[in-house]
Amino acid sequence: MRLGRLAIVVAIAFGSALAVQAEERRLFMAAPSELVETGFLKHLLPRFSLKNSIPITLVAPGEPAQATFAPEGDVPVFAQEESLWFVALSPEAGDNPHLRKFLDWLGSDAGTRAIEGFAGPPVFSAAAVIQVGAEAEEISGDLARGAELSLRHCGRCHVIGPQNAMNGVGSTPSFAVLRTLENWHDRFTAFYALKPHPSFTQVEEITPPFPAGLQPTLAPVELTLDELADITAYAASLSPANLGAPIQHQ
Repeated sequence: MRLGRLAIVVAIAFGSALAVQAEERRLFMAAPSELVETGFLKHLLPRFSLKNSIPITLVAPGEPAQATFAPEGDVPVFAQEESLWFVALSPEAGDNPHLRKFLDWLGSDAGTRAIEGFAGPPVFSAAAVIQVGAEAEEISGDLARGAELSLRHCGRCHVIGPQNAMNGVGSTPSFAVLRTLENWHDRFTAFYALKPHPSFTQVEEITPPFPAGLQPTLAPVELTLDELADITAYAASLSPANLGAPIQHQ
C-alpha cells in the first residue's frame, strides 16, 4: 500500500516537473490589436514554434511578457507596407535563450520565407530584420520513429518509401517528389497549414481546436512538436526523386 502511494507521489512530482519545464520553454509575446487582427502573427509564430519546439503565447500589451511587438523598440523585425515593426524587450527578459532564438530565426532565411510568405493584405517584408547571430539550420529527430509516424499518418495519402510504394493516392506527391522542391523543409514543418491538412490535422500547442460542429470527415492526424520533428528528420534522410528535369510547381 505504501509503495502504491509512493508511486503516485513520484508520478505527480514527475508530471509537475515536466509541466514546469514545458512552461519555461514557452515565450510570452505582447502585441497590439492592430497587428493581431491582420492575421500575420497567426501565420508567423506557429512556423517558428514547429521548427524549434518553443510555443509562443500572445498576450495584450501591459500583460507579463518577455517582449512586445511595437511601432518602436529595440530590434526591427519586419515591415508592414511602409511601416516598421520592432520587438521591445522587457526588463525581465534578460538574456532569454528562447527569445534570442526567436530573433535569430526572424533574421534567418527560414524566417524571411515565413514573413514574406504571408498571403496578405497587408504585405509584410523582412527587409528591416536585423540578424542576431543566427545559427546554421539543423535537422534533428528520431529517424526510426519518424518512419513509423510517416507511414501511420502520411502514408494514408503519400508514398513515403518502399514500405507503402503501391498504396499512395495517385494525385498526391510522394515524399521523394516533395524532396525535390527547394522549399521542401518548410512544406514538411508547416504542412498543417497547407490544404487540405488544416481540415483534419492537430499539432499540440500550435493549431486551434476544430470548430464546434465541424469535426473532420477523415480520421484526424494528431501530432506533437517532437513527432513533427521526427517526420521531418525522416524526410530529410530520403533521396530526392530523379525527375529528369526541374519540377514545376506553384
